Amino acid sequence: MSASLPGTSLVPLRVELSESASAENCIIRATRIRICILYNLGGKDMFKVNDNYLKLPGSYLFSTIGKKVRAYQAANPDKEIIRLGIGDVTQPLAPAIIDRLHEAVSEMGVQETFKGYAPDLGYEFLRSAIVKNDYNARGVDIAIDEVFVSDGAKCDSGNIQEIFSLDNKIAVCDPVYPVYVDSNVMAGRTGTYDATTGLWSDVIYMPCKEENGFAPELPEETPDIIYLCFPNNPTGATITKDQLQKWVDYANEKHAVIIYDAAYEAYISEPDVPHTIYECDGAKTCAIELRSFSKNAGFTGVRLGFTVVPKDLKCGDVSLNAMWARRHGTKFNGAPYIVQAAGDAVYSDEGKAQTKAQIAYYMNNAKVISQGLKDAGYTVSGGVNAPYIWLKTPDNMSSWDFFDYLLENANVVGTPGSGFGPSGEGYFRLTAFGTYENTVEAIERIKNL
Repeated sequence: MSASLPGTSLVPLRVELSESASAENCIIRATRIRICILYNLGGKDMFKVNDNYLKLPGSYLFSTIGKKVRAYQAANPDKEIIRLGIGDVTQPLAPAIIDRLHEAVSEMGVQETFKGYAPDLGYEFLRSAIVKNDYNARGVDIAIDEVFVSDGAKCDSGNIQEIFSLDNKIAVCDPVYPVYVDSNVMAGRTGTYDATTGLWSDVIYMPCKEENGFAPELPEETPDIIYLCFPNNPTGATITKDQLQKWVDYANEKHAVIIYDAAYEAYISEPDVPHTIYECDGAKTCAIELRSFSKNAGFTGVRLGFTVVPKDLKCGDVSLNAMWARRHGTKFNGAPYIVQAAGDAVYSDEGKAQTKAQIAYYMNNAKVISQGLKDAGYTVSGGVNAPYIWLKTPDNMSSWDFFDYLLENANVVGTPGSGFGPSGEGYFRLTAFGTYENTVEAIERIKNL
């Protein structure tokens, strides 16, 4: 199909479509149509795009939810919508953190204490606090040059794949946090997408279902990179230290690497659930750990996280610690000083007590949601070691049908389980990160349906 370019001398635009579409109504949508646009400029084709992005099915899950909610709100401006979908915190930053932020801002206005670019790995005061409180206190030996401070675990979980070859095969839990898969799609590591099954041809899926406690089993096909998240997003499931040790042993045996997302470790309440993968023997030779300040200290709007890459983790003679340091130094200029100073305050005595109280607040919300849904006859899991409640949709409703049902009849927003992968179909996620008052009101509305 061709379309001329009015008012120019350029050769007509040629658009190649995988599905039929009129020239007037052609919309570039990676979900259904792959478009290649070529301007013939003196016999030379125009620049090319990374067409792996065009393989991504639809928009990012939470962007789709946002669009649907905005459309409903516009059509029903009198409705009061309660959002228990996206895992964004609602409690303000703890006083100790605010005080340190104010101090750090003032320091930036004084010549003697002004700070410019942060060190590549992060300020030593923060990395030392991380090592002391998150690792040494649990009997784990991590060096400060194995800690890389960043602006959040989401960025790190998407960027970490860059240090691995494209011919590595990844294994993910199903359902799964979408960033793990989508970032590998963008890199060109996942093969082709089957819209019927919702699966990628070159990804190993590890189904997490009710019968296995929503925890993955060791895959039959051997992966090169294994993504694990515990406490789990979206299901709220956890595994014991003994179960995690089996994964570490498996990864070392198969010469695979584990990307371990521990963003929700602060919500662990049961003693046999590990807070870090490095509690397991041999983990430093096979695992990278991702951590976040977003959920334990409310930094979703401040942005701070870190990744641990042990120096013992190698591919042959190649150090992954050195590779990540090179990538980090080249592509990242460091989290702001004032934010890292605030992160340091999280580890103060006052910061620990205040953030612990906030976590207890959210976990009380989780208890309200879980018990309320059980009282209403729903099948529920999660909410014990994580701020997420995973429920089975009623009457065999699809996840998106239940999303629409709740939005329209209870004015409550959650997250469709199918958005996290095929095994999430028929399930739904609610978050405990709302206010207590909204949480109680939302559950009452659901119970009255």
